[in-house]
Amino acid sequence: MKWQNALKDYQLYLKIERGLSENSIENYSRDVKKLMVYLESHNIDEAPTTITTEIIQGFIYSISKSVNARSQSRIISGLRSFFSYLVFEDYMTSNPLELIESPKIGRKLPDTLSENEINDIINAIDLSKPEGERNRAILETLYGCGLRVSELINLKISDLFFNEGFIRVTGKGDKQRFVPIIDVTQKYINIYRNEIRNHLNIQAGFEDTLFLNRRGKQLTRAMIFTIIKQLAEKIGLKKNISPHTFRHSFATHLLENKADLRSIQLMLGHESITTTEIYVHLDKSHLTNVVEEFHPRRQSLKK
Repeated sequence: MKWQNALKDYQLYLKIERGLSENSIENYSRDVKKLMVYLESHNIDEAPTTITTEIIQGFIYSISKSVNARSQSRIISGLRSFFSYLVFEDYMTSNPLELIESPKIGRKLPDTLSENEINDIINAIDLSKPEGERNRAILETLYGCGLRVSELINLKISDLFFNEGFIRVTGKGDKQRFVPIIDVTQKYINIYRNEIRNHLNIQAGFEDTLFLNRRGKQLTRAMIFTIIKQLAEKIGLKKNISPHTFRHSFATHLLENKADLRSIQLMLGHESITTTEIYVHLDKSHLTNVVEEFHPRRQSLKK
């Protein structure tokens, strides 16, 4: 089996069987391509099905000189998935990464913004410009609904159920969920739609797309990043923030205000509760408050 054929089959598996997005498929593919480059540069003529643990160890040693432990761990995870696929399809009998351990890394907590910082960023938007109302609606939606940037740019007008107080979000693997949307977020979306969007020359194919650029087409992920970076610079914010920071802040602030993890998990679209649990580490006082308020032994002292 040739590398290109194996990679193509693997990409198809990730798309069809696992339902991953194009971005996720590209990330997994990039890890395999790094190994392919290493093999070629070291004149190692091995097919995917004959790769040994020793070859993988040599590859990991070579990349350890240029990438940090977190990146190494991600690459190892990606390769482990690739070779697990080959084993699953009976091209191999064992995974060469089975005994390979990922480097020990600390759990990285996501950056968050305070409520005041979020207000400062939104208040810095120049509403005298046509894109100002759009940008305010974008940030209010990111923070108000905890969306991923890909979910935001793909949001449709037909996904808005304001009378019921929800929006329909299409997340990873095309899985849909309904997320509550508060009145203030609805207000700014409606202002944008009525005062800005309705006056655009909307291009064919984007009639149902909510957030559009001035040419009437869907916004890109890069554009959302740029909007946020420019606003952060405008207010002199030193934190390195991105669209995902608003999603993290959404979850953290809900937790701080005593929302339960299960509800946050459903709103964020996390498949596993363990992914949501990282927010507990941001505010350990929440756990103390839960025990103080709800443990029966604590209650007995108040009687």
